Amino acid sequence: MAETDSANALAGPPPPTGAAVAEYLRRHPDFLIEHPDLLWILTPPSQRSENGVVDMQRYMLERMRTDLAKITAAQAELIATSRANLATQGRIHAAVLSVLTAKSLPHCIDTIAVDLPMHLEVDAIGLGFESIESAAPGETAQNLRILPRGTVDRLMGERRDILLLADEPGDSSLYGGASTLVRSQALLRLQLKRDMPPGILAFGARTTSKFHPGQGTELLNFLGRTVEASLRGWLSRGN
Repeated sequence: MAETDSANALAGPPPPTGAAVAEYLRRHPDFLIEHPDLLWILTPPSQRSENGVVDMQRYMLERMRTDLAKITAAQAELIATSRANLATQGRIHAAVLSVLTAKSLPHCIDTIAVDLPMHLEVDAIGLGFESIESAAPGETAQNLRILPRGTVDRLMGERRDILLLADEPGDSSLYGGASTLVRSQALLRLQLKRDMPPGILAFGARTTSKFHPGQGTELLNFLGRTVEASLRGWLSRGN
């Protein structure tokens, strides 16, 4: 007798009967709302009424399953987008910190040219200002390109501070030899002082649509303004 009791204890309580499950569901009509995943495994009956009309409950349940699938897919897409945004935010923050920790103007320019492409995972970068009296167009020094007058407006359009291009080849005056790699671009206007010609900070990627017009520009704009303020600060110090 003791051995039988032990065996029953190990086996656990018997499963509920169909009648018990049905009674539980009658007392808890919101059960499927709280457990929508069960809709994937439940099989609705195919019934007809006495006059031959098809029972619509089956089709309503199938519609609920379809809607649930759409909601699940939308949730997955939202989670993926959120993770991508967090990753982008982290890369922008790392780029900003590298610019802010530069020790001199040449170091700041080198940091922009060397470190920012790694932080942002782009294939080419261009930093340039339109020509001034002390430098001829096309001249480069310390990763800074001197551009012909009107280049910034030609590339970005007048009065535009940021431009995202999904599929546009790079301009050689901006990227130099790396222009052949560029298919997608983010262009940011720089204005260090009112009496100085405008400049441009450009990021180029070999993958189309890495940058595209539908993207948010807040983080990129923040990076551009950080670069602008850092360069302005070093110029005001005279070193």
